[in-house]
Amino acid sequence: MKKHYYEIKVEWTGNEGNGTLNYKSFNRNHKIMADGKYDGIKGSSDPSFLGDKTRYNPEDLFLSSLSACHMLWYLHLCSVHKIVVTEYLDNATGLMEETKNGSGKFTEVTLNPKVKITDLNMIDKANELHGQANKMCFIANSCNFKIRHNPNTTAE
Repeated sequence: MKKHYYEIKVEWTGNEGNGTLNYKSFNRNHKIMADGKYDGIKGSSDPSFLGDKTRYNPEDLFLSSLSACHMLWYLHLCSVHKIVVTEYLDNATGLMEETKNGSGKFTEVTLNPKVKITDLNMIDKANELHGQANKMCFIANSCNFKIRHNPNTTAE
């Protein structure tokens, strides 16, 4: 079996002079980086957890990882099946539930891709391929909840 190894750097940039003296003495800002890639993604925690609402939080990045992985598999499968996609936009949604102890987990995600293809006769097949893309997606295969798909496919 082929294995792939990934490396990422996460650097906390939120020390405001007192470190983590108490829960409100620091901000949650951080930078996500990888060698050989552009300057990095500015992150924080969700505003519900004292984060900066103008930065991406881990939940945003998790949802975007699912959406992007699905899209890349979907585009691959469309090309294999001779379906020409000219536009793809996903407005993905996810629900995370907190538990009494403050932990939590995602319980559902719905991908809502709007796809444009060139051949009206291929719309049904294009919609079917979302199920196959879900079975192939590395990130979806790592989740312990169902990922729903609500595609809206049109032809130019």
